[in-house]
Amino acid sequence: MTLWQSDRELFALARQELFTAVVGDIMDQLNLQQQFLPPEIRPLHPDMVLIGRAMPVLEADVFDSRASHATPLTGKPFGMMLEALDDLKPDEVYICSGASPCYALWGELMSVRAQKLGAAGVVVNGYSRDTRAILQLAFPVFSFGAYAQDQAPRGKVLDFRVPVRVGQALVRPGDVLFGDVDGVCVVPQEAVRDVFEKALEKARGEKQVRAAIENGMSAVEAFARYNIM
Repeated sequence: MTLWQSDRELFALARQELFTAVVGDIMDQLNLQQQFLPPEIRPLHPDMVLIGRAMPVLEADVFDSRASHATPLTGKPFGMMLEALDDLKPDEVYICSGASPCYALWGELMSVRAQKLGAAGVVVNGYSRDTRAILQLAFPVFSFGAYAQDQAPRGKVLDFRVPVRVGQALVRPGDVLFGDVDGVCVVPQEAVRDVFEKALEKARGEKQVRAAIENGMSAVEAFARYNIM
């Protein structure tokens, strides 16, 4: 039986029933063991949940964009950042990596534009800023935390819709990103159906195990009966 017919239905199911720990457990079982982004990447608010298709963005440090040898791209404010932002599609996640963690990669006006385009949220391998305004928007932003220093003279987007590495995880266009208070994981697009079907089965089984333990069953007996813990 197919549990969902579209990304929108899958994402709704995940928000309702799943959490990153159970999805990560299933990927471990499938030998997908480098799928969590660095633990420094956290939601700006613990209630934020993010799930959507990855739109990866490649950033790089620029030390002097005014130098005579600067290319047209490095001489351009933000590089291709504005083009990348405008290219976001509904239910996509802007995920940026490649820069040093010494300036903010995301802010308020970018959040307003992404939200207007129907994006699912943002993950940056570094800092974000304009935190109060983003929290008022209730737009899911996952980052190292708040830091106001601007990227304009320090970093440029070089490309987008290209694979990027975030910590040990490879993120490709179209992979599914799932984030909550426990972190962010990436589900390879070719494994999405298998991972989420098994994760839903495990999450529903965990509810049975919890009920059994609450009713007095020992941990040993519960694991022997349900093979879940």
